[in-house]
Amino acid sequence: MRRGFPLLMTGLALAMMADLAIAQEQGINLPKSIEAGSVFSVRCSGSGEGTVYIVGPGQVLRRDVQLGSTTSFPAGSLTHAGRYLAILSASGSSSDAGSNPVSSFDVVPASEPAKISFLARPSRLPVDIHDAITGAVYLFDTYQNLILTPMPVSFDLTNPSGAGQKRSVTTRDGAAWTAMDSSAHDGTDHFVASAGDVSSARAVVQVAGDACNLRMSVTPSDGKLVVATDPVRDCSGNAVPDGTIVTFTEAANGSKTTVDVPLKRGIAKVEMPEVQGAIFTVASGVSLGNQVRWEK
Repeated sequence: MRRGFPLLMTGLALAMMADLAIAQEQGINLPKSIEAGSVFSVRCSGSGEGTVYIVGPGQVLRRDVQLGSTTSFPAGSLTHAGRYLAILSASGSSSDAGSNPVSSFDVVPASEPAKISFLARPSRLPVDIHDAITGAVYLFDTYQNLILTPMPVSFDLTNPSGAGQKRSVTTRDGAAWTAMDSSAHDGTDHFVASAGDVSSARAVVQVAGDACNLRMSVTPSDGKLVVATDPVRDCSGNAVPDGTIVTFTEAANGSKTTVDVPLKRGIAKVEMPEVQGAIFTVASGVSLGNQVRWEK
């Protein structure tokens, strides 16, 4: 299609040049702008017969016309937004009238959006982070033309508890964007962008943050010590997911023993040697917990 388009344009130009000298005094009149896909009319002055060519981005129309009358084009004739050229080529038997055989006009996007292209990032993130969730939209009409006219867009982020955040942004050059905080509680938030009568939704999964207020206890068991955490939660009270690594360290007699243990059902637990005066510490990520000194 792309290779053939320049050849088509060249062929049309050669065909029209032969009749253009005759049509120099013919007139063609049409609106300065037409909404994509709408019905429009072309008025050709003079008498006799002629041909109207309409050439624009990715589209070429040809219509035989009766000069001195108005010719209508049905809905859906021109769908690509952009600058168009209308050329009137009259037959040799046509009489002269008017002085504008060539006219230009614009096809503009429809005034109401028919589709929203909505990008939400990231799809998964920790809770309670400022401006961590971004949303961007592009508005298109029925014919996939980007709507450049400023238009309000509503962004609505709602968490499972029903609480949420709302933003209203006016598009600029067809696009609008915003940033929102992740909520304080884990779960899947519903992120919706809407403009006019159309909307688009995305899911944003929010997981617990780093461990906070980490606590452990040490208890004897059959000549060994069982070292275990309390249920591990983040600073907002959300349960840290299973599989998160917790590191236990035992320091005794100038040596250290370190064990990495994944959370299971919210708790990390390990058996370590029982040594009088041993000092136990616990950590997960950047979070440090309490310290315990073992004494019988």
